[in-house]
Amino acid sequence: MTDNTDPHIRRRTVLLGTGATAAALTVGAVTAKDAVTAEAATAEDTRTPRTAPVAAAAVCTLTKELTEGPYHLDGALVRADLTEGKPGVPLKLVLTVVDDATCAPLAGALVELWHCDALGEYSGFVGNNGHDEPDNGTFLRGGVLTGTDGVARVSTIYPGWYRGRCVHLHVKVHTDVTLTPDGSFTGGEELHTGQLFAAESVTTAVAAVSPYSANTVPRTTLARDGIYGNGGAAAGLMTVTGSVTAGYTGTLTLGVDQG
Repeated sequence: MTDNTDPHIRRRTVLLGTGATAAALTVGAVTAKDAVTAEAATAEDTRTPRTAPVAAAAVCTLTKELTEGPYHLDGALVRADLTEGKPGVPLKLVLTVVDDATCAPLAGALVELWHCDALGEYSGFVGNNGHDEPDNGTFLRGGVLTGTDGVARVSTIYPGWYRGRCVHLHVKVHTDVTLTPDGSFTGGEELHTGQLFAAESVTTAVAAVSPYSANTVPRTTLARDGIYGNGGAAAGLMTVTGSVTAGYTGTLTLGVDQG
């Protein structure tokens, strides 16, 4: 089952360019404002010096939102680690949310993520990519609140792939959510729906190692993906560093329109 491009663009969204600007935006310690945000910070992160607020004069590039796809589930858990024991190459995400009008960091936003496992299966939909495995409906799904610096830090594994799509992660940005006793969230306003991508060279390296090598479904490359559209950072292409053995870190700055 593949994603279908959504013809309706619900909101205006921007991604700041990569390079020096993006690097400056994604450096900074996550504060302990709440337990969820604090869980995402490691000892190394807390030693990282905080950068100054983003200048309003920073150049922002408008981009269309990308389709939610068929695999979203309501009621995602608010947590910084999505893995639930799923095997795969570790992937840490450092996503900075900023207001598109001022480029100022947006604190307290809920960044929701979901993606398939190494064999291309989504929790809640296991079997759609031809594999039989336990399905609890929650693995590789969740969200985390941004700190005062606008940064959301999430630990997961590098996604696998399924027929017709390149490797990707789904992302939504919500504001003013209410945390629920069961560890999920409700309400709020959805400001952004998009997808995150990585360079083909990274995916090629990951695809060669277990458990990804057991996924025999033909893999669609970035260049042939109908949703990514070869759009670079403006379409969600992260800056990814690291290695198969040490794990990877993906960074990107998401600018959202608060209306």
